[in-house]
Amino acid sequence: MKKTFTNGITTLFLTCFSLLIHAQNSMGGDANVAPDAEKVQKVAEVSAFDFLMKGGVFLIPIVILLFYTLYVIIERYLYIKRTTKFDAKIIDSIRPHMAKAAYKDALSILQSNDTAYASVIKEGISSAHSNAKEPQIESNMEKVANIEIGKMEKNLGHLGLIAGIAPTLGFIGTISGVIKIFYSISITENVSIGNISGGLYEKMISSGAGLVVGIIAFAGYHLLNALIDAYALRIQQLNMEFIKSSQSAS
Repeated sequence: MKKTFTNGITTLFLTCFSLLIHAQNSMGGDANVAPDAEKVQKVAEVSAFDFLMKGGVFLIPIVILLFYTLYVIIERYLYIKRTTKFDAKIIDSIRPHMAKAAYKDALSILQSNDTAYASVIKEGISSAHSNAKEPQIESNMEKVANIEIGKMEKNLGHLGLIAGIAPTLGFIGTISGVIKIFYSISITENVSIGNISGGLYEKMISSGAGLVVGIIAFAGYHLLNALIDAYALRIQQLNMEFIKSSQSAS
């Protein structure tokens, strides 16, 4: 699929490039008549906003996807950083109570801790308080850890979807623009470099915007997953420390 997509883009660019060369040759030396100062002034008159607005109707969903992507990345980052705030002394704070089998006192210490680490440790203490076997304690703690990971991964799948959809929307916008260019040429029979390049650069904006949004979504997806993977590794280490503490209590 990627190979077909790449071949399609290559064919599109080669076709447009050939048209530009043909138009330039047909105009001969007239293409260089306009003074350079006039060209610079004409380019300077186009603002950045107006330049983006020339991308066509397909730029609207791409912009919407951009704002949603930024919202998901920022919201998930803040949530993950808050819930994975690690306290290196969390096991040390409950170890004396675990050694005396004072499980209620151990739970009271973690009562105000709402991190994902504390949720897993609380489940381990509750399981130990109910006289569960060691394999059952590990299983319960692992289930809670998976639940916490599932909460962190909320809406991350949307980023992966946007990373694929946004560039495709941009490419469709460019294709529609090229179709309009060919239709205009077939009606007016005017194969001028201005007619081709003017419509082409406008529609290429949608492709560029789609790629930018796709890159942002792709990078955000993998960066957030890296934070979640770091939590998953650390919680496994924390679970082993807790099991050792519960063994000393028994």
